[in-house]
Amino acid sequence: MIQLTLLLDGKHELGEGIRWCERTQRVFWTDIQGAKLWCHSPISGTTQSWVLPERMATYSFTNDVDCLLLGFASRLAFFNLATSAITPICTIEADLPTTRLNDGRCDRQGRFVFGTLNESSEREPIGSYYRLNTDLTLEQLALPHTAIPNSICFSIDGCTMYYCDSMHKAIWCCAYDPVSGAVQNSRIFADLSDQPGSPDGSTIDADGYLWNAQWGGARVVRFAPDGSIERMVSLPVDQPSCPTFGGANLDELFVTSAHESMSDEYMARQPLAGSVFHAKLEGIKGLLETRFGGTTPA
Repeated sequence: MIQLTLLLDGKHELGEGIRWCERTQRVFWTDIQGAKLWCHSPISGTTQSWVLPERMATYSFTNDVDCLLLGFASRLAFFNLATSAITPICTIEADLPTTRLNDGRCDRQGRFVFGTLNESSEREPIGSYYRLNTDLTLEQLALPHTAIPNSICFSIDGCTMYYCDSMHKAIWCCAYDPVSGAVQNSRIFADLSDQPGSPDGSTIDADGYLWNAQWGGARVVRFAPDGSIERMVSLPVDQPSCPTFGGANLDELFVTSAHESMSDEYMARQPLAGSVFHAKLEGIKGLLETRFGGTTPA
């Protein structure tokens, strides 16, 4: 049985996008509403954060350990960890004032795939899925419009893309051409209609199983390649948001969480909401995050 314990009581309103950097042996994540990037070194026990000029929902490591590709609410940009310098790449959906970037991840070829979220109260599905290619050109993927895109990750061979709209209780997948990046034959991968919570962030382990944080469900679920539930990992908070694998052997699980929209009374019952959690695994390992393959600023 996997038992998640507290790694850091960050009290993040919307902790998200946790990733492990194997080159620096640090775990990174973002507090979207707090407009901060965070990282923690399990070896030294030190934690660091960067204040950002606007909310940042998603990001990718690059081949330069001091440079990240950041998905701000309105744009993509490179960010230098050492100097905090920002190098703009492009704006996203400037014609849609209620959307912002949300979940994203590199495909196995090092191209950054992400979705846009509609922040309006009606939550109409007006967001889209995009790919930033390694030459920094941007293209829209031929996938349905979305309200809250999440769960973006790729099979080990890179030929399947997983994704979801968190407004709906299902995780989808589609065929993904690793050369051209074309998507087709979308279908439901996992039907969650009879399960608690909604699908949020996901990642793939070394056996090809998908791990999904279930917002409102107080758990992370491991799905087999056929979409069946293989195991469930409980958390002491209702709003887990994203899992990742890390540690020197990639046999440790890290999970972010949030206290977004929780009342003071509700938070009093869940004092660890917004924290980062951790567990040591046995017999399960993750995969290295694919880094963005484009040229970074000098």
